[in-house]
Amino acid sequence: MKIAVLQGGTSAEREVSLRSGENCCQGLRAAGAMQVTAYDTADLSFIDQLRSTQPDLVFNALHGKGGEDGTIQGLLELLNIPYTGSGVLASALAMDKHASKKVFDQAGLTTPRGVLLTADTLPRDLDALYQRITQQLGTGDLAVKPNSEGSSVGVSLISTAAELGPALKAAQGDSQQLVIVEECIAGKEITVGVLQDVDGTPYALPLIEIIPKSEFYHFENKYTPGYTTFVVPAQVDQATTRACQELAVAAHQALGCAGYSRSDIRLTADNKAYLLETNTLPGLTAGSLIPCAAKAAGIEFPELLLGIIACALAP
Repeated sequence: MKIAVLQGGTSAEREVSLRSGENCCQGLRAAGAMQVTAYDTADLSFIDQLRSTQPDLVFNALHGKGGEDGTIQGLLELLNIPYTGSGVLASALAMDKHASKKVFDQAGLTTPRGVLLTADTLPRDLDALYQRITQQLGTGDLAVKPNSEGSSVGVSLISTAAELGPALKAAQGDSQQLVIVEECIAGKEITVGVLQDVDGTPYALPLIEIIPKSEFYHFENKYTPGYTTFVVPAQVDQATTRACQELAVAAHQALGCAGYSRSDIRLTADNKAYLLETNTLPGLTAGSLIPCAAKAAGIEFPELLLGIIACALAP
């Protein structure tokens, strides 16, 4: 097989994607008889190269905007090249936190309440805005996030009106993008990977509990060795484990994901699970959580990649 690995790109998660792509290349080559070529999509000549080489499959190791939001999926559909991961619609829905929250609500999945803010509707009086949001959500503890970013880029946890301005600025970045403000749920940080069999049946991997050494599981804690402890499988009872796994599978299905996904969950002290978001192209670096959970389930990395490929090529 000729496999093209797409990596890099221009999103805020570029460096992570480059690491995912390199790890995938190594894993695919270790898996056997494959011709593997990596392309950095920051160089748009990759499109012409895909058209000329006509790979049997694109392994999508991109993260964030331009790779995880349905745009690259649409391009590959036009080029008639099979690709790993979710399709156009599921990718776009999952990347848009406000849209995915609506899908979760419609499916009856428990998710934190949220308010969408746009650049042109933000009032100058941030104290009044904070009061309005806290009244609407019923709490002063808030999570302020970019509506369409991954890897916790631009995320802040706040509890006072004075913190709202800097948090909005961090979430909007240079693009003045949409911002979503959610109630901040206190509790354990849990993530659940979901894989699919070749017949399309999704199943959940073992739970991972994420314990950052400070604050929450933000970008620095995610990608700096030693900043976070991972407990696999998470130390929760069987009923809670099953509930979290069912929630992740239900999110995967509600969004229409394909191949694999990873859902982030906040588990309260009384074991109530809140679905935060679903990632359609979770990291595949040597230290990423999907490979970690798969290994706990007895699936080594090359086998994981082959399973993802089999799903992508299934009729």
